[in-house]
Amino acid sequence: MEKILFTLDTDEQVEFYVLEQTKLSGNQYILVTEEEEGDGEALILKEISGEKNGDTVYEVVEDDTELQAVAAVFENLLEDVAFSDGENS
Repeated sequence: MEKILFTLDTDEQVEFYVLEQTKLSGNQYILVTEEEEGDGEALILKEISGEKNGDTVYEVVEDDTELQAVAAVFENLLEDVAFSDGENS
């Protein structure tokens, strides 16, 4: 599984494992997690057009409608992945 180093707006660096990537409505998305195996929190990141210092820029998908649509695609691509909103944990 590919591991990528991300630099946050605060200049803090975080490593994420890329579980899957997909394109939807012309936008590129990646599903990432901090844990290589097991149940863990996952984030859906959207590639933002343009680059910053030669690096690709991503932002966390926060729009509920967009998030549900992309999550459904990832659930279909990865049979062992199911998303929850975290409220029923």
